[in-house]
Amino acid sequence: MNVEVAKTEEQIQDVFNIRKTVFVEEQQVPLEEEIDEYENDSIHFILYEQNNAVGAGRFRILDGMGKVERVCVLKTMRGKGAGRELMLGIEEYAKQQPLSQLKLNAQTYAIPFYEGLGYEVTSNEFLDAGIPHKTMSKNI
Repeated sequence: MNVEVAKTEEQIQDVFNIRKTVFVEEQQVPLEEEIDEYENDSIHFILYEQNNAVGAGRFRILDGMGKVERVCVLKTMRGKGAGRELMLGIEEYAKQQPLSQLKLNAQTYAIPFYEGLGYEVTSNEFLDAGIPHKTMSKNI
């Protein structure tokens, strides 16, 4: 598996296709909430397994912190280390920026996954697109 910054139109399309599959089709997030006004201000990441796009995420700098968003992996790749590879790739990019901390809003079922990567819960539960989340952060 390898993580790349999505630069070509084909890679960007792969990112949006994966996000639509996971968030819109599986989790029933409305498309107009999933694709938002921050797309053009974000760095998009794509995870490939043997040249097949299997995961995606995005990154932006917000209030002096790195914000990891829209992390998702196709159902067929879950439990195989794909999410970890994707997050490590995003974190490697973030470490090259003048940042000391990352944050993300994790769906509550995914909190143990992010804790395994060193993130800590920093908020109470809240709803985003009708799905329970908590904010988490990590020093880098």
